[in-house]
Amino acid sequence: MTNPFPPVLRTFLFAPGNHPRRVEKALGLGADAVILDLEDAVAVAEKIATRKTVVEALSRPRRCKGYVRVNALGTQWCLGDLMEVVRPGIDGIVLPKVESAADLRTADWLITNLERERGLPVGGIDLMPIIETAAGFSRLDRILGARSLQDYPGPWRVKRISFGAGDFTNDVGMTWTPGEEELAELRVRMIVASRASGLEQPIDTVWIHLRDTDALKKSVLRSLRMGFQGRLCIHPDQVSLVNQIFTPSKEEAERAQRVVDAFTEAESAGLAAIQVDGVFVDYPIVYRARRTLATLAAIRNREGGSMEPNEPEGR
Repeated sequence: MTNPFPPVLRTFLFAPGNHPRRVEKALGLGADAVILDLEDAVAVAEKIATRKTVVEALSRPRRCKGYVRVNALGTQWCLGDLMEVVRPGIDGIVLPKVESAADLRTADWLITNLERERGLPVGGIDLMPIIETAAGFSRLDRILGARSLQDYPGPWRVKRISFGAGDFTNDVGMTWTPGEEELAELRVRMIVASRASGLEQPIDTVWIHLRDTDALKKSVLRSLRMGFQGRLCIHPDQVSLVNQIFTPSKEEAERAQRVVDAFTEAESAGLAAIQVDGVFVDYPIVYRARRTLATLAAIRNREGGSMEPNEPEGR
């Protein structure tokens, strides 16, 4: 049966896989997805042992989606990471430093064969690449145009991409400022390329200035307005704010409902261009209003139907 609700992926919270208590806490903080890390947050000496900790954590019941960030394909650990973590309980793999379509096809081939070998639904594990190098951005269209060479039911397991600004700015020698003006062109490219490739809206980068909540809010609002569907988070305190901003406000939900109701009535009378609250409304505006209502319905469904829309966030 088709899921009537769109995906709700406002927040992806990283947790170092080698800290069981932090992993356990992260899984209960209200993030839409938690990424248990085997890459940057784990010292070389602990990478292999951490795989077991991650698998055990994802085997337990939870409300959020559970992902694992494996090490990059070019490292000595990636194959072992995938062989260990592709098991029941995992929702997705986050693949860092993706630089070519071949990277995605290789990861897909490995995951597909592990799913078959272990009796898992083939194609069921999500694969989310992080674009975070100059090489990755230079081949962005080809990366997003990649599709599986394997024969499995259902759509391509890559549903969306994510942005890694920290590694990217380091790679090219760029200064990552709190205002983030230097990232604007990169973000637009990700939005446009994702849409052109038929993928979901991408996930924006982490925010590293942990004590500057006002700047975090501005950055997340910027992501929302540009067209991202969510953010990567590196601290538990970021989750609530990011979830709030990416949840339609009460004002937005009420306006969207007025638009849909008025247009439905007008359309039945043969009209396809009207005014609502002094604003011109035609099909593109209606489609956006319906998307707002669908997003809110999906969030309510995930939260057990009890939540209310947010108060306006100065959008």
